[in-house]
Amino acid sequence: MRILQVISSLNPAHGGVSACLDALTPELVKLGHTSEVVCLDDPNEPFLAAFPGPVHAIGPARFSYQYSAQLVPWLRRSAARFDVVVVHGLWQFHGFAVHRALGRKGAPPYFIFSHGMLDPWFKRQYPLKHVKKLLYWWPAERRILRDAKAVLFTCEEERVLARGSFAGYRCRERVVAFGTVGASGDSAAQREAFYGQVPAVRGKPFWLFLGRIHVKKGVDLLIEAYAKVAANARGPLPSLVIAGPCNDPDYLRELQARATRCPPGSVIWPGMITGPVKWGALRAAETFVLPSHQENFGIAVAEALSCGTPVLISNRVNIWREIETDFAGLIEPDDAPGTTRLLTRWRGLDEVTQKKMSAAANASFDRRFAIKSVALSLTAVLREETSSKIHLLE
Repeated sequence: MRILQVISSLNPAHGGVSACLDALTPELVKLGHTSEVVCLDDPNEPFLAAFPGPVHAIGPARFSYQYSAQLVPWLRRSAARFDVVVVHGLWQFHGFAVHRALGRKGAPPYFIFSHGMLDPWFKRQYPLKHVKKLLYWWPAERRILRDAKAVLFTCEEERVLARGSFAGYRCRERVVAFGTVGASGDSAAQREAFYGQVPAVRGKPFWLFLGRIHVKKGVDLLIEAYAKVAANARGPLPSLVIAGPCNDPDYLRELQARATRCPPGSVIWPGMITGPVKWGALRAAETFVLPSHQENFGIAVAEALSCGTPVLISNRVNIWREIETDFAGLIEPDDAPGTTRLLTRWRGLDEVTQKKMSAAANASFDRRFAIKSVALSLTAVLREETSSKIHLLE
């Protein structure tokens, strides 16, 4: 198949969607498909040069809506070269542009990959933003989903949650496998790269948060829980490394102020880490912690599993059932008591149990989340849907 992927931005600082495309594109090629990406980034952005496939960057886009007057004409000129179009993400101009450009006879079918953006958590957490979305939902986004060949979800939990997001929700739903590229390369060199950037934890145990530092990730809960466990612990805890970009300086300062309640020097902020440094952190960490309030999948969770690093996550990370079934980590609610229990329960495990969980984590990744399985699942669904006539979900 000739596949066009449409995304507002490939900037890795924006989270897991761009990482997914970065990993998925080579796997599609291995299976004999072609995959190109059109995005609304400025073509001079340095991160585009590292993308492992053809990219058409037609930005820079304008406003938070990521509007570009170039996208609809580009799609109309180029769509005939492709068999299917996959739109990644909602609520921005690129989805509307695909709906407008491909809503004509003979155009290739398009699919929407929602990437958790229909989760009702956003409605509860941001009521004012939800009002704005409602104004966009009825005339635009509702129709974009309705007219898609299918809306793709990364797990059953995400699919079920989406049904409670908006009135008038009506579309063809499909669940596809989701994952990423696992750990590879020289483990010792990667660990050394990490220790070179974060020397304070060389030769010492540490717990790792890795991802965007955003209110939905529950980093505030993690810091408060760490401080509480440290206050009641006999002896020092492993350090807490909080690695990732933050687009809100005020929120970052608030979190760092909270961290002053923890033992001095125990919370470390290396900023965004990538490449060998990132893999070194995931390999060296005793455990990976994500007490998120909303996570449709969690690319970093899968990456940690591939390193044999057990994960401590909330039951709002939508793959929590799979993690629990595979004994690859611990699960608790996304609140202060739950996050404290995560850390306390991990501390209470003996070394033998922790090693068993590490082996289970690696096996869980291989069985469920390896990127080859994702490519096979996605292309199977695309083929099935484009060769069948199935009515919309009523």
